Amino acid sequence: MTKTVTGLFDHYSDATSAVAELKATGISDSDISIVSKNADGRYKDGDSDAAEDAGTGAGIGAAVGGVGGLLTGLGLMAIPGVGPVVAAGWLAATAAGAVAGAVVGGAAGGLIGALTESGVDERDAHVYAEGVRRGGTLVTAKVDESRAAEAEAILQRSNWVDLSTRRTAYEREGWTAFDDAANPYSQAEIEAERNRYANRGL
Repeated sequence: MTKTVTGLFDHYSDATSAVAELKATGISDSDISIVSKNADGRYKDGDSDAAEDAGTGAGIGAAVGGVGGLLTGLGLMAIPGVGPVVAAGWLAATAAGAVAGAVVGGAAGGLIGALTESGVDERDAHVYAEGVRRGGTLVTAKVDESRAAEAEAILQRSNWVDLSTRRTAYEREGWTAFDDAANPYSQAEIEAERNRYANRGL
């Protein structure tokens, strides 16, 4: 039986470290997905000749170890309420309702729906989506149930965000759920958000 293991990371470098370690244990590209906020616009459509592979997971290897930059091989898409993201893998394809070559745009609630469809609790999916909206990076892996604990341990030691602690922090600000009609966070807001959690140890 397959289980989806998910981790949210405040920093893209931590997320790619987690992906590299997942791959090193033999988890295939096709079973790993990454979605990362692109608010600063560093990655533009056309930066990668392999963007069409984003929905298939084929870009994951290049994303982590390629000499052309960490995001080589990822495709660009837009998620309502989140804004521009760079993404690769099955979650990206599901969120966009796309197959390889069509990871453009995004359906309302696409990320929440993709997560819940893969077995993530809906309440957790809202926190994950909000985390990406606020500048985070989401890593998901489909693994055999017997390997789920190992995969979770990899994500955790790669400096993942403690989901319940982050949910509590959001709720203290009056947040209740991810809103795909909300304005995406700007780069300045993302930096302020990261600093706030770093300073509070969250």
